[in-house]
Amino acid sequence: MATTSFSSLQIAMSRSCIPSSQRIADASTVVFGGKSKVGSWNKFASACHVASVQPFQRGFTSSSTKSIKVTTKAMSESSEKSPISGLPINLKGKRAFIAGVADDNGYGWAIAKSLAAAGAEILLGTWVPALNIFESSLRRGKFDESRVLPDGSLMQITKVYPLDAVFDNLEDVPADIKANKRYAGSSKWTVQEVAESVKEDFGSIDILVHSLANGPEVTKPLLETSRKGYLAALSASSYSYVSLLKHFLPILNPGGSSLSLTYIASERIIPGYGGGMSSAKAALESDTRVLAFEAGRKRKVRVNTISAGPLRSRAAKAIGFIDMMIDYSIANAPLQKELSAEEVGNAAAFLVSPLASAITGTVLYVDNGLNAMGVGVDSPIFEDLNIPKDQH
Repeated sequence: MATTSFSSLQIAMSRSCIPSSQRIADASTVVFGGKSKVGSWNKFASACHVASVQPFQRGFTSSSTKSIKVTTKAMSESSEKSPISGLPINLKGKRAFIAGVADDNGYGWAIAKSLAAAGAEILLGTWVPALNIFESSLRRGKFDESRVLPDGSLMQITKVYPLDAVFDNLEDVPADIKANKRYAGSSKWTVQEVAESVKEDFGSIDILVHSLANGPEVTKPLLETSRKGYLAALSASSYSYVSLLKHFLPILNPGGSSLSLTYIASERIIPGYGGGMSSAKAALESDTRVLAFEAGRKRKVRVNTISAGPLRSRAAKAIGFIDMMIDYSIANAPLQKELSAEEVGNAAAFLVSPLASAITGTVLYVDNGLNAMGVGVDSPIFEDLNIPKDQH
C-alpha cells in the first residue's frame, strides 16, 4: 500500500490516484531560476531564489537514475540594513522538505507556496509513479500560474525527490514493486534513502512537512474494512510520519519544526470517511504529542499538526462527497465561507516560524471553526431560532 499527495479530506483513493499497488511521492531533480522579494506580514514576502552553477529558467533537466549535480543556495534580496516593519513571518535562510506534493491544488502545494513566500528554500518529495506527470507539468509551465507568490515572483523549487513513504528502506520493498515499471528509472526513494540524499545534497533542513495519506478502502464502512485495508491506511497515513521524522530528525536543525495534516474524523463521526482512515488520523494526532516530547528533548524540534477543513482538490473529489462536505461546512461553520488551501498554507507558515517557538504537540484547527460546532444549524429543527446567516 502506498501514499499519495495529501489534500482536503486527506485521502487519495487507490482507484483514482493510485493503482492497487499504491505508493507515495515523487521525484528527481528540478532547479528553477528566478527572483523573489521580501514583503510584509499581510503579504508574505519571498526572499528565496536559487543560484546554480548551471542556471535554468522555466525548463529543467531531470533524471531519476542520474541527477545533475548542481550547487544551490537560498539567497535574499533584502538588505540587512533595511528593517522590516510590523511582525513578519520570516523564514529566510530556512530549508523545508515537504513530502507528498504531486500536483498544484492540494494542501502540500499551498504550504510550499506560503513557506516560499516567507523566504524558505523548498525541497519536495513526490510519489514515484506520479513523478513523470509532475515533472512534465512543471517543465511545460502548467503550474506557473499556481507558482505566483504575493509579490508577483514565482515559487522556486530547488529539488524534487522521488519518495514512497510506505517503505522505510530498500529491504522493505517487495519484489513486485521493485519490478514495477512505474518505478523503473527511479532510485533511492525509500524514506531512509531520501533522508540520506537530502543530507548529502544540503547537509540539513529546518522544516519537515508530512502532507500525504492513503486509504485503499476509504469508501467502505469500518465494519466492512479488511485487516489489510485498515493496516494499509495506518501505514500510509500515520506511521509514514513517524518514519519521516525518525529518519529526518538527525538532519533537522535544533529549533526546527515538523508538521503534518490531519482531519476532524479523528474525533468526530464522518460517515463515508472509512477504511480505517479515521483511526489513522486519530493515531497521527496521538503520535504528534508523543513525537513533540521526543523530538523536543532530543533536538529541540517542535512537532504540530493542522486539522484542515474540506478542500475541493483532485484527490478529495475521488471520494465522491467532497462537494457535500464543503456545502455542509459553509452552512454550519461560524465563518460561512469556503476554506482555501492558501489559508492552511499560511497557518503552516506561522506554525513553523519563530513566532510559534513555544507551540508544540498541538492540533491547530484551520476549518472556519467547524470543529467547535455541536450541531448542524442547517437542520430544520433550528429553523425557528433565527440563527444569523451570512448574506453575502
